[in-house]
Amino acid sequence: MKNKKKRIFLAAAGVFVLALIILLIAKIGIKEHKKKTRIGIILSGSIEETGWNSMHYNGVKEACKKLGAELLIRENIREDTGQCQEAVRAMAEEKAEMIILSSYGYSREVKDLIKNYPDIAFYSISSEYHDENLTSYFARMYQARYLAGIIAGLQTKTNHIGYVAAMPNNEVNRGINAFTLGVKRVNPKADVMVAWSGSWDDEEKEKEAAANLMEKQADVLTYHQNQTYVSEAAEQAGIDSIGYHEAVSGFSDHYLTAAVWNLEILYEVIIRDFQQGKGNSITNCWLGIEKGVVELSPYSGRVTEEARQEVEKAKAEIISGKDVFSGEIYDTDGTLRCEKDETIADEMLLEHFDWYVEGVVLYEENIEKN
Repeated sequence: MKNKKKRIFLAAAGVFVLALIILLIAKIGIKEHKKKTRIGIILSGSIEETGWNSMHYNGVKEACKKLGAELLIRENIREDTGQCQEAVRAMAEEKAEMIILSSYGYSREVKDLIKNYPDIAFYSISSEYHDENLTSYFARMYQARYLAGIIAGLQTKTNHIGYVAAMPNNEVNRGINAFTLGVKRVNPKADVMVAWSGSWDDEEKEKEAAANLMEKQADVLTYHQNQTYVSEAAEQAGIDSIGYHEAVSGFSDHYLTAAVWNLEILYEVIIRDFQQGKGNSITNCWLGIEKGVVELSPYSGRVTEEARQEVEKAKAEIISGKDVFSGEIYDTDGTLRCEKDETIADEMLLEHFDWYVEGVVLYEENIEKN
């Protein structure tokens, strides 16, 4: 009788242990097969092209890989064509939980549409529109522009520096102004001549604008567009240039450096916040040089030791908390825009930057704001 009870007890215990094992395996299986966070990104160009679009793609891809998220991609979605709205609808159908709008004009196009998708977190590279489910994300690229301006200011021999820009919106204006402040910091006699292309990506217009600036004696060029066309024009003419977005190969020492993004860091921040339930919890996510999100690429041999030291000094000031847009700043009309002991607020920089600092010379001012 005793042995029989013992056998029954052991059998019951075995069944219990087996049930626990099955339950544990089931839980592990569920965990392993749990659906990954679905992140969508909409790009204005190809993931394979050099510049803006591949930079964003590579950054978000690495962030998704690190955080275990699934990436959905829509590429070659041109602004102001209706394609962005279609891409948003398609990604919503694919159950995207977070959609990244990586071109400046996208948020304007979809600001009404996204209200139909309150359960999707939208993140826009533009700071001009916000909503309960639309957060602006960006890097303080103007900090790297400022450092690049220091190099340009010490490099120029004519005191005329050319800047080919897409269109006069807040983002572009911040870059122009910061670059010019950097130039004027080390070379008060120099000016920055701005020519507009009217587009983020137009080889013919960008190279034509570069040629016009060189005719006006610009001997250092930089730009704010998706591609390297301006640096190519400078290279062909044998003058110096400063790139944008990412460092590229194939140029001579005349390619001095580039103001570059490390977008993996930025994308990791916003995707992790979303995964932790903090999506759209802030209006603007704006990270800078202190986080390593922006920097200058390695210098060419033409960048002097003096310029390198000046950049390091300015960089240390920024990291310590002194913003580029602080201290006494005048605009092109001679109006004082920032007092000696003031700093221009982020809100103004992001949303109301429609003026230019002293030293900026504008051409073709009839380009519409995008």
